[in-house]
Amino acid sequence: MVFGYHFIIPGLCNKTTYCNGMSQFLSLIGRKVAVINLDPANETLPYECAVNIEDLIKLSDVMGEHSLGPNGGLVYCMDYLEKNVDWLESKLKPLVKDHYLLFDFPGQVELFFLHCNARNVITRLMKKLHLRLTAVHLVDSHLCSDPGKYISALLLTLSTMLHLEFPHVNVLSKIDLIESCGKLDFNLDFYTDVQNLSYLRYHEDHSANNARVSKLTKELCEVIETYGLVNFTTLDIQDKESVGNLVKLIDKSNGYIFAGISPSAVEFSKIAVSDVNWDYYRYPYLQEKYINDDDEKLDAD
Repeated sequence: MVFGYHFIIPGLCNKTTYCNGMSQFLSLIGRKVAVINLDPANETLPYECAVNIEDLIKLSDVMGEHSLGPNGGLVYCMDYLEKNVDWLESKLKPLVKDHYLLFDFPGQVELFFLHCNARNVITRLMKKLHLRLTAVHLVDSHLCSDPGKYISALLLTLSTMLHLEFPHVNVLSKIDLIESCGKLDFNLDFYTDVQNLSYLRYHEDHSANNARVSKLTKELCEVIETYGLVNFTTLDIQDKESVGNLVKLIDKSNGYIFAGISPSAVEFSKIAVSDVNWDYYRYPYLQEKYINDDDEKLDAD
């Protein structure tokens, strides 16, 4: 069994920046990293990729040849990749023995909760190459400042988890910009723990038009809470402590910390977490570091 790989699902986030930052971090702590670009819309890459889907198919060629838009073109590309998954397997075989793989998938979120192509490709790789994969789902943290957008992000996250059925780590990314679009109504742990969503209704726009969907909002919140699957960790890609915390969670979910891909794998977990300031991972610390508390926030608990 080969351990220690994860793929990135974007929730309207800058996934390419994540891949670049994560690959640099993992390299610095001693991992042999290979980034696999499966996004045919990635024309300029800030990182060096070991496998590039553009060697197989390009979005620009598909759009021109078949008169498709960007969304339709991406679906076509994923269909084509699924039919030619042998090409991807052959490219990955030399890497799986001693590399930690990061899969950079397209930014079209529909590919992960409506279409089956991406899921089928990932499942095939897991079976054929014996990979242990974790889905890292990125959500912009500033969506927390708007109850409607936050609930939409929760629904997207839940739908993706149910559709893919893989180990999942959900991330509020750009945590340093969380209040860039407005102040939060609650403390940070309210948004990361995803509990007591009924409190959000008191902070919605109560105009006449919005009153029509108040009942729908209530029902959607109940669906999310009933499943009880969604929660978030936080990420500031420029902060090594924040990235280290995320790596630790991913390693637990895919089993890397229990059986690594090389004899030095045990040493990795020591390198990754030994010098960590554990106060960093307590939400009062994050609250103080990233959120302006000029006005006292509500604690839903």
